[in-house]
Amino acid sequence: MTSLIAHRGEIIHFLTNDKDFEYFKDGLLVIEEGHIHSVGNAEELLKKTPQNTKIIEHPNSLITPGFVDTHVHYPQCEIIASYGKQLLEWLETYTFPAEKKFKDPEYASKIASFFLDQLLTNGTTTAMVFGTVHPQSVDAFFIEAQRRKLRMICGKVMMDRNAPDALLDTAETSYTESRDLIEKWHNKGRLRYAVTPRFAPTSTDEQLAQAGRLLHEYPDVHFQTHISENKKECEWVAELFPERDNYLDVYDHHQLLGKRSVFAHGIHLEDSEFKRLAETDSALAFCPASNLFIGSGLFNLHKANHFGVKIGLGTDVAGGDSFSILKAINEAYKIQQLQGNSLSAFESLYLATLGGAKALDLHDKIGNFEKGKEADFVVLDYHATDLMKFKLEQCDSIEERLFSLLMLADDRAIKQTYILGDLYTHAKVSIG
Repeated sequence: MTSLIAHRGEIIHFLTNDKDFEYFKDGLLVIEEGHIHSVGNAEELLKKTPQNTKIIEHPNSLITPGFVDTHVHYPQCEIIASYGKQLLEWLETYTFPAEKKFKDPEYASKIASFFLDQLLTNGTTTAMVFGTVHPQSVDAFFIEAQRRKLRMICGKVMMDRNAPDALLDTAETSYTESRDLIEKWHNKGRLRYAVTPRFAPTSTDEQLAQAGRLLHEYPDVHFQTHISENKKECEWVAELFPERDNYLDVYDHHQLLGKRSVFAHGIHLEDSEFKRLAETDSALAFCPASNLFIGSGLFNLHKANHFGVKIGLGTDVAGGDSFSILKAINEAYKIQQLQGNSLSAFESLYLATLGGAKALDLHDKIGNFEKGKEADFVVLDYHATDLMKFKLEQCDSIEERLFSLLMLADDRAIKQTYILGDLYTHAKVSIG
């Protein structure tokens, strides 16, 4: 019989949606060989748990599933918090020069290691990640992710126009290089591949057709790109694809929508586009910190929910200025307030956990504490700062305490991060 390890403390997770959750004031999370064995009230579960089970106590803490980041760029670590540009200028000024460096596998490996440790330090245990146009950028990322036993999705950027020559591939090479990476990495351990055109303006119709070909030939891979982030971007797409009905139709025409397709941003979508996303079970990555930092606009979460579109949260580093999903929640709340809508504590945490897992079509593996799922979870510290401790002592209900925690927390609140039941040891990685 395998040995069990149990974690005792306050526990919350979601079963189907933000209104369907389990909360245990004194809970027990039991782990067996890196997977969830059981979760429930501690007194009741302890009666059924073998006496030799190791029990780890987590006082003044909240245990939740690991956070899911549905949109982030690992090659952009060094340009985080860069000044004063909106989307199209941001790409030319910061993004493209940074991504040219990933031709060097050693540099890519160094940044991948730093990036993944930043995610884990912030409680993010799964992410959908952009590489660069260089296949070696994806190799480096997956090697480091596999070393940490992480559940990660990544893909090589496909980009055959409207970018510096050093970052261009072709329709055909983007297909063959992506195909080779799929064969090499997809479903290897906990790794998944995403077909990854940067966005419509940097791909010809021929290249988008090749992306569709990959999805047809490998039907269980993922797809990621950008959509309707910036008004000038939307105008540019209309000029480049005058025959298409709208921005989403550019992708839809090439059969790129589906239950494993994630479109980042979606700030300026029409109602018909929300409807089509829902019809195809496609997802949007809501990236509040990035949308504010680059000045792109305010995402209408209320409308997306109205149409039934799957939503996950994204940090969008480096357009976003933090690796923290907790900060993304804080910014998401403010964005909804500016539009006259409120974002509850429960919906916020749902989007960061099970909602993100559903957006990535990984909810059969991660996102909550159902029996058999992978044991990726975080322990949040109610006493991380004097202010948090003071404020949370004034809260009477879990809803009030959770909301205040999510508004006040940052990376200091991540007491511990567990991957497949094992404690992640925070590392300091130099990238100089």
